[in-house]
Amino acid sequence: MFGLFKKKEKQEHKESKGLMARLKEGLTRTRSGFTGRLDQLLFGKKEISEDLLENLEEILFTSDLGVATTQELIRLVQEGVARKELDQPEKLRAALKEHIRGFLDVPDVADRKPNAGEPHVIMMIGVNGVGKTTTIGKLGHQLKSEGQSVMFVAADTFRAAAVEQLEIWAQRVGADLVKQKPGADPSAVVFDGLSSALAKHTDVVIIDTAGRLHTKSNLMEELEKIHRVAGRKLPGAPHDVWLVLDATTGQNAIAQAEIFHRVMGVTGIVLTKLDGTAKGGIVVGISHQLKIPIKFIGIGEKMDDLRPFDASDFVEAIFG
Repeated sequence: MFGLFKKKEKQEHKESKGLMARLKEGLTRTRSGFTGRLDQLLFGKKEISEDLLENLEEILFTSDLGVATTQELIRLVQEGVARKELDQPEKLRAALKEHIRGFLDVPDVADRKPNAGEPHVIMMIGVNGVGKTTTIGKLGHQLKSEGQSVMFVAADTFRAAAVEQLEIWAQRVGADLVKQKPGADPSAVVFDGLSSALAKHTDVVIIDTAGRLHTKSNLMEELEKIHRVAGRKLPGAPHDVWLVLDATTGQNAIAQAEIFHRVMGVTGIVLTKLDGTAKGGIVVGISHQLKIPIKFIGIGEKMDDLRPFDASDFVEAIFG
């Protein structure tokens, strides 16, 4: 992503086994709830019957893949059975793994690059309680570890505690912080932040916004205003709009994403709290239904437990 969140190939190669083990550990509940039940369904079966497909459909749906994604997977499986390609239950598992891997292969939906010498601006949005500010802190940590200069913009001016929390994260990871007094116009804070970032030649600006219900039109209009003001100060900004979703909310997360995307043009999704739920199938549902790339997943509380999303690694961790 334009030099952001670069992969350290040598380090990743050296630690790959440990990283995969941590990913598998973080997705234990999802693996047990999905592939654990799938393996129980297939055990001892000699043919792919209608009863088996009905039970498979129930497993997919209750794993929070969503109605549309579940129906598409069942359709693909039925086609494979009709063509005699899937003539044994053990082949069904491999076919599902391959189809799900394909659903997760979503290309970037935006290609807005900042001009040379200008910051890459990421606007973070989402409802209350999904972990936006913590996510921003962890993203800042990763960027700083790559040698990037980072600025946080505290555009959540409704809660003084939100600014204080972001300030703590800025101090912790070594990022600059632009803030104003509680109750200030969020757009004004963003304007000041981008002015400061341009003057300092900051590499990356991450804008924190107030949590808001996706059903409240006035609050969504405020997000649109922030977006417009950012673009007025720095043409092309924000270069990314990332939606933070709580994986434990399951299908409600897809409903949130649909509305936020319609209003804001979401370019990426950060899915938090995957370690605390068996609803990891939501990753597949979001990718397949909305065609928005998953950028990061949260699989724990540690600083490095916010992980860049890799479709192949995710599928391997789920299917084992």
